[in-house]
Amino acid sequence: MRTDNKVSVLFVCMGNICRSPTGEGVFQHYVEYNGYADHFHIDSAGTIAYHTGEPADARMRESAKKRGYQLKSLARKVTQQDLESFDLIVAMDTDNLIELESLAGGAQQHLRLLGSFIEGYSDNYDAPSVPDPYYGGTAGFEQVLDMIESACPTLLSHCLELLNNK
Repeated sequence: MRTDNKVSVLFVCMGNICRSPTGEGVFQHYVEYNGYADHFHIDSAGTIAYHTGEPADARMRESAKKRGYQLKSLARKVTQQDLESFDLIVAMDTDNLIELESLAGGAQQHLRLLGSFIEGYSDNYDAPSVPDPYYGGTAGFEQVLDMIESACPTLLSHCLELLNNK
C-alpha cells in the first residue's frame, strides 16, 4: 500500500503458510524492535490460493514462537493490486519471483528475492532461495527463520532508503 508516510512490504511464497507469513512476522518484530513500526505496512501472500483463510503452518508457528515471534496472518493469494500498490515485494524463492514477474508483465525493480538482502548477496541473480520446509523436518523451519533473520538488517536499511525517497 503506497502511502507518503509508510513503506509497504509484501512477503510472497507459494501457499502463504510457511515462509511468507514468517517473513511478515519476523520483519514486523524487527521493525518494531528498532522503533520504526509507525513507518511500515507489512503483509504476506501466496502465488496460489489453496490455503486461503488458513493460519500459518503449525510447525512454522511453533518454531517461530520459540524465537519470540508470533505469526498471526491468514493466507491469501497475491493480487494484481498488490503488485501495483506495494513498495517492495519480497519473494522467498526463484519460482515465486518468476510467477510475480509474470503477473507484473516482466521484471520490476520492486520485486526482490529475500536472499538478495542476506549479507554477501546484492541482487536477484545470485541470491539464494529460501527452501520450502513444508515436506521436511524441524531443521527446515529453523533454516527459514535463520535466513529471514539474517536478511532483516539489510532489508530494513533498504526500506528506510525507500521511505527517505518518498
